[in-house]
Amino acid sequence: MNNWNTICPQQDLLAGVGICALHQGQQVAVFLAADGNALYALSNYDAVADANVMSRGLMGSAGQELYVASPIYKQRYNLLTGQCLDDDTLSLETFTVRANDNSIQLLIEPHKASLQDQEQEQEQERELSV
Repeated sequence: MNNWNTICPQQDLLAGVGICALHQGQQVAVFLAADGNALYALSNYDAVADANVMSRGLMGSAGQELYVASPIYKQRYNLLTGQCLDDDTLSLETFTVRANDNSIQLLIEPHKASLQDQEQEQEQERELSV
């Protein structure tokens, strides 16, 4: 079974710039490090701004920590952990990402069925109970 979701060709990523992809019903921000050697993926949803904007954030570093800064209110989130560097109460969900066969892929996590899949399952259950 293929446990990876191909989200785009590798050539679509530019070093230091994010892209947004739909993965299991959720918007995910994907970044290629400025040196071109590492990939990062985290939720595109900025709870402070109440908007899906993290893929438009600016990448930077604080010491050895790589981060992306929200383009709206500038909170900085660690690209590896999703933890906010400016407010311990904030964090973004992170995703496992890889480059494979010239494609960028995100790990499919079985416990995270898409909302559409959940709705279909609920509808089927309702039909069976009638």
